[in-house]
Amino acid sequence: MSKKRPLILVTNDDGITAPGIRALIEVMNTLGDVCVVAPDSPQSGMGHAITINDTLYCDSVTVTKDAPQTEYSCSGTPVDCVKLAVNEILKRKPDLCVSGVNHGSNSSINVIYSGTMSAAVEAGTLGIPSIGFSLLDYNLEADFEPSKKYIKAIASQCLKNGLPKGVVLNVNIPKLGKKDIKGMKVCRQANAHWEEQFDKRVNPLGREYYWLTGEFINEDKGEDTDEWALHNGYVSVVPVQFDLTAHHAIKDINTWDLS
Repeated sequence: MSKKRPLILVTNDDGITAPGIRALIEVMNTLGDVCVVAPDSPQSGMGHAITINDTLYCDSVTVTKDAPQTEYSCSGTPVDCVKLAVNEILKRKPDLCVSGVNHGSNSSINVIYSGTMSAAVEAGTLGIPSIGFSLLDYNLEADFEPSKKYIKAIASQCLKNGLPKGVVLNVNIPKLGKKDIKGMKVCRQANAHWEEQFDKRVNPLGREYYWLTGEFINEDKGEDTDEWALHNGYVSVVPVQFDLTAHHAIKDINTWDLS
């Protein structure tokens, strides 16, 4: 790989053959030398899971003939992919890690469940500027063309300017045509949650099992949130920190009798 061009690590949680990652690779090839390390099968909702009690396999593959990128298919989670890429596959630390494009939203509280975002966060903990991209369309035939302009713009700025220490970007793109996306807004994460339900069933052998279902509830009426931006036709860009310390609570908890 050329040392003059940025080295870009591409990963995802939908699997190495998913249309979303193919669109992301296409854009990244215009910005630098690309290495893809992605799961060999869908890993949605895996969060920051890592493989510790099983073997990991990572094989060189060719998904798109004559494409310039190098690609590896990994048996593990999105976070495993990043760890393997940085520690075993790449000759130097990437200048940028991009994850996605996820099929479906990772806005608001969804960020904590997301394998897409966890891969970006993992790279961030290693000092690599990182971005997770998601399109609000779960269809495997989703149109990623309108997203490419915004993906390139954000990735280009990260390569040029870097990111603040301890921060990665969570980017969500509305399901709209090129002419209908109004632009981008830097936002905060909306205060929202899932009200989960479990669909209880019985299999042919008489054993009970469950399907997780639920409703997304947005209680946040602020016009500075990712949910507001997305519902009003904007790409949302949320800076996410991976220091989970609730700094504002330290003073109050220090008043407790902990002797």
